[in-house]
Amino acid sequence: MPVIDLHSRRRFFVLAGGAAIAGLAVAAIPRLGGAAELPHLTEADATATALGYREDATKVDAAKFSNYKAGRACSNCSFFQGAGTPAWAGCTLFAGKAVAAKGWCSAYNAKA
Repeated sequence: MPVIDLHSRRRFFVLAGGAAIAGLAVAAIPRLGGAAELPHLTEADATATALGYREDATKVDAAKFSNYKAGRACSNCSFFQGAGTPAWAGCTLFAGKAVAAKGWCSAYNAKA
């Protein structure tokens, strides 16, 4: 009968248990890009106001924001985290909030 090192066996079970707990914790964290889990960003939000965010890009004051061009929207910005065509998704600039896919802000950066 082979000899089993109890220290190694105990260590295995401790590590396996820790990995299982860590996996459950990660699964419980909502996806960053999922708009269903994130509150919608409002135009009244302090950061949104500072960046000139509008939920509807067609309502951007082009005279005030010279970098605005027709056709630019959150959905085609590199900071937008939505996959596919969601109406709302996360944005790396507005942590913990979902932005409108049809929205726009002055930090717009075209996807590569």
